[in-house]
Parts: sequence; C-alpha cells; structure tokens
Amino acid sequence: MLLIIAISTFVFISLGMMGAYWLLNKPQSAATERLRRLGEKSPSMATGSISIVEDRSSEMAERLAAPLSRLLPPSAAEAKKLQKQLMQAGIRSSSAPILFRAFHLLSMAAFPAIVALACALSSRPLANATFYIMIAFVVGFFLPRYVLRKMIKSRQQLVRWGLADALDLMVISIEAGLGLNAAMMKVASELKEVHPDICDEFELANLEIRVGRDREEALRNLAERTGVDDLRSLVAMLIQTDKFGSSIGKAIRAYSDSLRTKRRQRAEQAAQKAAVKLLFPLACFLFPTLFIAILGPAALQLMDTLGKM
Repeated sequence: MLLIIAISTFVFISLGMMGAYWLLNKPQSAATERLRRLGEKSPSMATGSISIVEDRSSEMAERLAAPLSRLLPPSAAEAKKLQKQLMQAGIRSSSAPILFRAFHLLSMAAFPAIVALACALSSRPLANATFYIMIAFVVGFFLPRYVLRKMIKSRQQLVRWGLADALDLMVISIEAGLGLNAAMMKVASELKEVHPDICDEFELANLEIRVGRDREEALRNLAERTGVDDLRSLVAMLIQTDKFGSSIGKAIRAYSDSLRTKRRQRAEQAAQKAAVKLLFPLACFLFPTLFIAILGPAALQLMDTLGKM
C-alpha cells in the first residue's frame, strides 16, 4: 500500500511538472509573436519595458491557470460574485478570477498530495493517512476563501478609516469653489500617501466620469467596489443631492459630522466588548494559576495532616 501511494504521488508530480513545462514552452500564435517582435524592435522607455514584462508574466500566468480552471468551470453567478470579491480586496486584474480559481484547485490537490507523501514516508497506517488526507483537502478548500475574506475585511477597514479625513478635505475643497469631480481629484492627490485605498477608489470613479460614464453610475460602482456601508450611504446621499440640486458642501459636512459620531460610537462599543472578551482568557489561564498559588500550600498541609492521622 505504501508503494502504491508513493508511485501515485510520483506520477501526479511528474504529470504536473510536464504540464507546466508544456504550458511555459507552448508556441504562441502568429499575431502574438509578431506583436512581440514589433515591441522588441520599437524603442521604448523603462516604463514600456516594465509593462511588457508585466504583460508577459500575466499572459504566462493565464496560460498556466486556464487548463486548471476548465476542470471545474464556475457558473455565471459564481464568477460575478468572485470578481466582485476580488475587486473589494483591491485586485482589479482581468485575469485575477482565473488565477484565483487555479490557486483554489491547486490547493485542493497539493495539500492532500503533500500529506499523502508525508504519510507514505513516515509509514502511517492507511486509516490515519486517509483521515489526514481528508483534513488536508478540507484545509485546501477553505484556505483561499478565508484569505480572500481577510483581505476584504482589511481593505474595508482601511477605507473606513480614511473616509472621514477624505470627507473633511472634500468639504474644504467644495466650499473653496471646486466641483465634486475636482474635489475628488484633490482628495486623491493630497491623501495618496496617508490613505491610498480610498484615494485609488476616488481616482477611479473620477476617471469613469471623465470617459463619459454617468456620475450616478460611477458613484454606484464606487460603492460596489469597496462594499463599505458608510461609503454606500455617502454615495446615496450624493446621488440624491445631485438630483434635487441642493448644496453638496452642506450635505457632505452634515454627513461628515454624523460619520465622526458613528466612529466614536464604534470605539465605545469596542471598549465595552473588551471586558467581555477578557473574561474567557482570565477564566481559562489566570484564575487557575491564582487558585494553585493561593490554595496550593494549604492543600499540601492538609494532605500531610491527613497522612499522619
């Protein structure tokens, strides 16, 4: 049985390496090869060469990921949901869903293969090896989704922290005479070093408006790309203000004040939860140690007394 597991693992790794080698050295189409030659012949700056390298690396990654993604093609709803989650995590590449699916499939195959090889080398029984392989498969299935959710929550937290400062600067810019688009660009340029995530989103929304997309649609896309409730409320307020023709500066100032109040309430709520969260570590680790240190000598003396009797 150990020999069968070792042989199957070796065959799996060999086939994977052969497939990767074939994908890396697969001949390109005539059009792609001609474009590559034209790019090599034409003079370019350093940024152009960097973009060519990035395009070639992304193309190589897509070629590696496409066969794996075809094994379990996602449905339209699942693909749309995955694209939305990747955008909320800050990954906007067109090949990101394919790469994520390929990484997901590879993790489901690689983790059990590594565990099977380790069990074969350590001469584990078949029942234990099967149990460990199943656990590795479950870990490989849930790990990419867990990492993606953590990335989304981290980025949403950064956007939520930078929104209040962005609104303050936007209020000052609008009251100084700038329009909404110019105020968004001002925020994107001034707070780029401090809050890059919210600045990138504002800049992207302004670029959508510049290329001809309706402002309402661009603002709604801004809310969908982040998934932050505060930014979604801000977008709804800006759309209503634009429709009714009221003052944008006064509306943003009122929303900024309410956002500050909400941040203070969240801080107070987190402070109230801290006492409850500290109860479990104290009950599990600190109190037993105190009981042993306080009651230990008395218990020893009682045991000696009972032993003498």
